[in-house]
Amino acid sequence: MHPRADAIVAAARGCLGTRFRLQGRVPGTGLDCVGVALVAAAAAGCRPRVPTYGLGGDNEARLDAAIAAIGATPVADAEPGDILVLAPRRHRRHLAVVTWGGIVHAHAGLGRVVEGPADPAWSLVAAWRLPED
Repeated sequence: MHPRADAIVAAARGCLGTRFRLQGRVPGTGLDCVGVALVAAAAAGCRPRVPTYGLGGDNEARLDAAIAAIGATPVADAEPGDILVLAPRRHRRHLAVVTWGGIVHAHAGLGRVVEGPADPAWSLVAAWRLPED
């Protein structure tokens, strides 16, 4: 488990209720799934720069490369504080932060950041542990 798991989860939970906004980066104002992951990464001491992106089509490899570029490492078993890459459908990616109660993510359908179990229809693509330094 990440030594800052409590802080990472607390930062993600601090986003709960924030309105969903594509490319959103401001907790309390608007976030998308990448925005939630960036808030969590900041709690681990990461300050990644993220360009405009898409989470589908030919951007899947870019997403993996961007996560690896901040020093995150893939893990077989996700624990609280880790970042999940999920596939809600084919050629579509979604990020979530693992908590003790499930995941925190920006849910477009509900229009806000929520915590709960992952949708069982979604495939787990990868789990990443944020760098410790």
